[in-house]
Amino acid sequence: MQMDFKKTILWAVFSMSGLMLYNNWQVHEGKPSMFGGAPISAPTPADKSSAANKVDVPSQISGAPVIAATPTVNSGAIESAEKFVLQNDVLVLEISTNGANVVDAKLLKALTSDNKPIELFQYTPSHKYFARSGLIALGNNDLPNHTSTFKLIQSGKDGSGRPFLILASERNGVKLEKTFILNPGSYVVDVGHRVTQSGANATPLVLYTEIVRDASQEQKIGPFDGAFSASTFTGPAAYTDKEKFNKLEFTAIDKNKITIPTQVAAGEPAWIAMVQHYFASAWIPGDKSARDIYAGRIDNGLYRIGMQIPIGVVAQGSTVVEKTRLFVGPQEETVLETIAPGFELLKDYGYLTILAKPIFWLLEKIHGYVGNWGWAIILLTVLIKLVFFPLSAASYKSMARMKEVQPRLMAMREQYKSEPQKLNQAMMEMYRKEKINPLGGCLPVVIQIPVFIALYWVLLSSVEMRGAPWVLWIHDLSVPDPYYILPVIMAISMFVQTKLNPTPPDPIQAKVMMYMPIIFSVMFFFFPAGLVLYWVVNNLLSIAQQWQINQMFGKKDAK
Repeated sequence: MQMDFKKTILWAVFSMSGLMLYNNWQVHEGKPSMFGGAPISAPTPADKSSAANKVDVPSQISGAPVIAATPTVNSGAIESAEKFVLQNDVLVLEISTNGANVVDAKLLKALTSDNKPIELFQYTPSHKYFARSGLIALGNNDLPNHTSTFKLIQSGKDGSGRPFLILASERNGVKLEKTFILNPGSYVVDVGHRVTQSGANATPLVLYTEIVRDASQEQKIGPFDGAFSASTFTGPAAYTDKEKFNKLEFTAIDKNKITIPTQVAAGEPAWIAMVQHYFASAWIPGDKSARDIYAGRIDNGLYRIGMQIPIGVVAQGSTVVEKTRLFVGPQEETVLETIAPGFELLKDYGYLTILAKPIFWLLEKIHGYVGNWGWAIILLTVLIKLVFFPLSAASYKSMARMKEVQPRLMAMREQYKSEPQKLNQAMMEMYRKEKINPLGGCLPVVIQIPVFIALYWVLLSSVEMRGAPWVLWIHDLSVPDPYYILPVIMAISMFVQTKLNPTPPDPIQAKVMMYMPIIFSVMFFFFPAGLVLYWVVNNLLSIAQQWQINQMFGKKDAK
C-alpha cells in the first residue's frame, strides 16, 4: 500500500513539473497561459472595427441609451505630436498633445538588465501601451476626445511644490481641460477633467478613461526572465466591491468569451487595470456616481479596458470637474494597500492567496529586521520548518522504521513474488505488529506541498525581490542562479536525502528515486534563485533532522 501511494506521489510530482514546463514553453511561444485567471460574469458586446471618429464597442450606462465608446486612435498623429514631460523622483511621464494621452512612463527606480529605467507605457512601432481619456455623448462624436488636438495651457509647480501640466481642447462648444499632478515619491497621478459648456447643448456628457495595449509580453529584465515570468498573468483586469478582482485573458477577448461587471453603483469602489509581471497601471475614478466598465479588442491588434463616468447635462456657461487617479508603477504590496480598496489584489498570488499573503507578510517583517531578502528567505524557511517539525519528525520516524524492516520486506517480495495478494497481506500484518504507518512518510510531504506552491507564488509575484541581492554571486533573487551553484547544491542535498531513506523494494521505483535529484536540479535551473535558496535550506534542515532520527533509532537497536 505504501509503495503504491509513493508511486502516486511521484507521478503527481512529475506530472506537475511537466505541466509547468509545458505551460512556460506555451507562453514563451506567444500562446495563452494555462493558469490564467478565470473569466467573470456577463458577456461584453461583440467587437466592431471602426474608422476614425466612428463608434467601435458600444456600452450602456445605468440603463440609459447606448453610448458610443470613443473614436479610434491615429497612430501617426500620436507619434508625430508634441509631447510634454511630467516628472517626480520615481516616475517620468510623457503626455502627447494628440488627445492629451499618457504615451510613455519610465520607472526611475526599476531598472532593466542594462541599467535603464523600465518603460511601462510605450508608444513605438513594436509595442503600444498607454492611457487615454475623453468625452462622448449620444449622437455627438464631435467632442474633445483622445484624438483631439490639445494645447498646453499651463505647467510648473503648484503651491505644494508638485509638478503639474494643464492641456485643453475645445470642440462643438465643449471645452475639456486635463490637469495632471504628480506627488513626490508617488506612482499615482492626480488627473482632473474640467468640462466647460459654452454652447446651449443639452446632451448628457460622459467621461471615459481607458488603458490600451497590445498583447506582447512585457519588457525583459535579463536573459532568463522569460523562463521564470512566463506563467504570470498579462492583460486587463477589473475590480468592483461586489465581484472583487477579475482578470481578462487576451485570448478570451479575441473569442468574445469574457464577462465583466458592466455596471457599478454609485458609492461602490471600482477600478480598471492592465497587469503584467511585477508592474501594473490603473484608472481609479471617484465613486460618487454610477459607472460602467467595458473591455474589448480594437484596431491594429490593440486591447483596451475602460470605464465610463456620466457627467450629465452641463448648463451653458457652467463648469463640471471630474477627479480621477492614474496609477503607473510596481506592485509593491504595502504601497498598493494605501491607494484604493482591493488595490493590493493587483499583486496576484493565484489560487493560494490565503496562504501566500501571510507568508509574504512574515517574509517582509523578517526583512525589516535583517535588511536582506536572501537572509529573510533563509529565516522564513527555518520558521516554516519549525512549524512543520512534528509532521516532519513523524515522517522521518516512519521512514527510519521502514528502513529497519527493509530486509524483511525484500524477503517477502521474493517469497510471494507470484502471489501479490498474499504479499500485501503479509506486509500489512508486519506493519500492524511493528506499529508502522505505511503512509506516515508520505502524508506530511503532501500537506507541505500547498505551502511550497504558495511560497513559489510569493517569490514569483513580489517585485520586492526584483534586483535584490543575497551574497557573493547572487545579485538578483528573482532570476535564476547565473552559475547554477544553488541548483547543483540542491541536487546533492536531494541525493543525500535519498540515501538516508529506505531503498524502495521495487527496482523501477528505486531507479526513479535515484534520478529524481537530477531531474529536479535541471528543472530548478530555470527557477529564481530565491526559490532554489528556500529549497536548498529546507533540504539541509531535513537532512539534519532525518540523520538525527536515524541515529536515534540506530542507538536504540544497538541497546
